[in-house]
Amino acid sequence: MEDVTFAINAPMPRKDPYGALSMPVYHCCAYEFPDHKAMIESFTGVSDDPDYSRVTNPTVIHFENIIKSLTGARDVVAFTSGMAAISAAAMALTAAGKKIVTSRHLFGNTYLLFTSTLKRFGVETELVDLTDLEAVRRAVDEDTSMLYLETVSNPQMEICDVRALAEIAHAKGAAVVADTTMIPFVFADMKSLGVDVEILSSTKYLSGGATSLGGVVIDYGTIEGFDYRLRKDMLMNLGGYMSPHAAYMQTLGLETLRARYTVHEDNARKVAEGLEDIIADMERSGKVEQGSMSVCWPGLESNPYHELAKRQFGGHYSAMLTLTLPDEESCFRFIDKLKTIRRATNLFDNRSLAIHPASTIFGTIDAATRAAMDVSDRLIRLSIGLEDSADLLADLKQALG
Repeated sequence: MEDVTFAINAPMPRKDPYGALSMPVYHCCAYEFPDHKAMIESFTGVSDDPDYSRVTNPTVIHFENIIKSLTGARDVVAFTSGMAAISAAAMALTAAGKKIVTSRHLFGNTYLLFTSTLKRFGVETELVDLTDLEAVRRAVDEDTSMLYLETVSNPQMEICDVRALAEIAHAKGAAVVADTTMIPFVFADMKSLGVDVEILSSTKYLSGGATSLGGVVIDYGTIEGFDYRLRKDMLMNLGGYMSPHAAYMQTLGLETLRARYTVHEDNARKVAEGLEDIIADMERSGKVEQGSMSVCWPGLESNPYHELAKRQFGGHYSAMLTLTLPDEESCFRFIDKLKTIRRATNLFDNRSLAIHPASTIFGTIDAATRAAMDVSDRLIRLSIGLEDSADLLADLKQALG
């Protein structure tokens, strides 16, 4: 069955007494049992009956099960946010005295989680260039608990060779964990590339237009004991389970995921190509210096990661792109002149969004560290929404002046 058909028609685990077509929102805390035996079986995991909504809820389980069926995963656990999902997975995989190998090209809070928060608990993080396979080979050793990557880094737009990295990590017994928020799992088969654990912010594409916060950990069953530690240790002891209402909204989002993403990405292509033309015209007319402006989107044939992205992601490139302007001041002028595109954080809302990452998302990180992370003061991040692409380009053109 095609993923879109299954997502729309996924069977509920129990027949609804009213014949509801969508899984109801079970906005409750606790569940009554017929006898002590049923209660014991639920709490000890013998049965799949829910016991307490902090760790099991029918609406959330239904959402998890749809993703499990769509991906072929061993288990899927839904959390309150993408960062909660990353934190839980990292803590389930690593321990004091172990090491994480990853890149400086990470989302700001992920970078701080690894280099600051987990460091306080005795976990070291080694930052390497993930596009340099020899450097990665030198960094990954027997103490490495996981190699962590973003399939398309945010906001640097770097893409690394996932299969090659997986071979290096697995040779040393390290898990491969990938943040795949940028391209949905229905379009890119991460398991086939050697990824053991996939993490994504379901706030983005899955929620159906920023309707709710959430994060998902997809366990492909290649790490012994990981599913137990994630559910029975991290989730039970730390909390962070997705709310029933968020799960309901994101289940609806799954139904339209393929249709929405197709428009997001088509718009991103038109905007990226249109921006290239606008920049070329500005350079020809002498309005800006040659090379002082650029657009970065992996779907452009001029992009250095184009062929790798095409091969790894089945011809999909995400709906995020970046725009480099001559200086920070021109970025701020550009941001303030936007009319259709919203000044806001988040990615893959139905609305197109623009943000200056260096002064906002990475604003609490010192300038030297930002420079090492390649978060430039000249960079604008654009999340392309579902509006008419001609309207988006018109807004970008007038904002560029």
